[in-house]
Amino acid sequence: MVSEAIAGVSAAALIRRYFLSSDFPFPLESPLTVLAVGKASSAMARALVDQGVRVRDGLVVGTQLDDPVPPEFRIVPGSHPVPDARSVAAAQSALALACSSSAVSPLIVLLSGGTSALMALPVPSVSLSDKQSVTRHLLAADVPIHAVNAVRKHLSSIKGGQLAAAASGPVLTLAISDVVDDDPSVIGSGPTVADTSSFADALAVLDRAGGRARFPSAAVTHLERGARGDEPETPKPGDPRLAASSFALIGSRRDAMTAAAREAGARGYASLVLDEPVVGEARMAAAEYARRLTQLLATRPQRTCVISSGETTVSVRGHGRGGRNQEFALALLPNLPSGRSILVTSIGTDGIDGPTDAAGAAVSAATLAAASAHGLDPLEYLERNDAYTFFEGVDGLLKTGPTGTNVGDLQVALVGPDLPPEES
Repeated sequence: MVSEAIAGVSAAALIRRYFLSSDFPFPLESPLTVLAVGKASSAMARALVDQGVRVRDGLVVGTQLDDPVPPEFRIVPGSHPVPDARSVAAAQSALALACSSSAVSPLIVLLSGGTSALMALPVPSVSLSDKQSVTRHLLAADVPIHAVNAVRKHLSSIKGGQLAAAASGPVLTLAISDVVDDDPSVIGSGPTVADTSSFADALAVLDRAGGRARFPSAAVTHLERGARGDEPETPKPGDPRLAASSFALIGSRRDAMTAAAREAGARGYASLVLDEPVVGEARMAAAEYARRLTQLLATRPQRTCVISSGETTVSVRGHGRGGRNQEFALALLPNLPSGRSILVTSIGTDGIDGPTDAAGAAVSAATLAAASAHGLDPLEYLERNDAYTFFEGVDGLLKTGPTGTNVGDLQVALVGPDLPPEES
């Protein structure tokens, strides 16, 4: 079911669906300028060309440089989740490409998750090391992605609509969303759409994330100057520079859930799709998920598949290894509903969970039994943010490798029949 969910949000499937169901606004015989950026960049570039689109000049910005791309595209690497010098070079190349577009060769932007770090160009008064420091602190401080991106946009020369503002012709963005509400201004920090956040909003994020003194002085000074009106704001709704820029959402977490539910039905499960996203601190979200699962199962059939999605965060307290999906699964383990046979998986649909080689983890009563047999205490590993080591010891890691897409996180719970009293 997880495999079908990932296949359902593949770049090929989503772009094919877009061309079947929508009117592509430019003639296919006209050579276009194309920028593909994000974790799905290579796959999206291939899928676009497969639909018959001609490419005058193309650029792919991503992390999987061994993925094949059409010959019309140049490949430029970036860094994720923290930008580096490659990300700066990628952003400079993207801006140059946008400037080279025209009315006869419009700019197509193929956008997917990971763009914020892969394509980064700090404002002149902020150094790359300053931007890296800001990013690391926000990611480690359990700051929601909307807030992180508000800061990123106001320290950037390319995010928050500035890429589209630099284009010399019309712009069309086809986006695969990795944010729970599919807000175009948040996906990849919205390089081609108007930004509704402000310098004041960015400063408020720093204040909530430990205070301005925790952040590089150059970054704080720039944001404070912007809040006073001494620096230009990002393009806002109604900005004439974005008048010829359009946006189409071609895929999201709901597409992954729909594909998983379809497979669940084919395998004889009654599926239950939860639209409300699983968000917040991973260990707290896991406790809430367990409570909700217990309530739902009270009146559900014997064989049920519960499908949810979202994106949690982790406050890093210890020095272990892991990612948000592994931490979610580890926190869920002691709280699994009793009385039914249950298997729960939580994965990142991009195949990457934190700085590890796992996509996520799976938990069941058998996981608890294996932990007991090996003398592993889930709560101890949770306390030091060491979910990877725990699941490595109980064979609970899920490894898909990079999937070439990204719509956030997916949870699939398979619930079997009632257990005899002695097993529950």
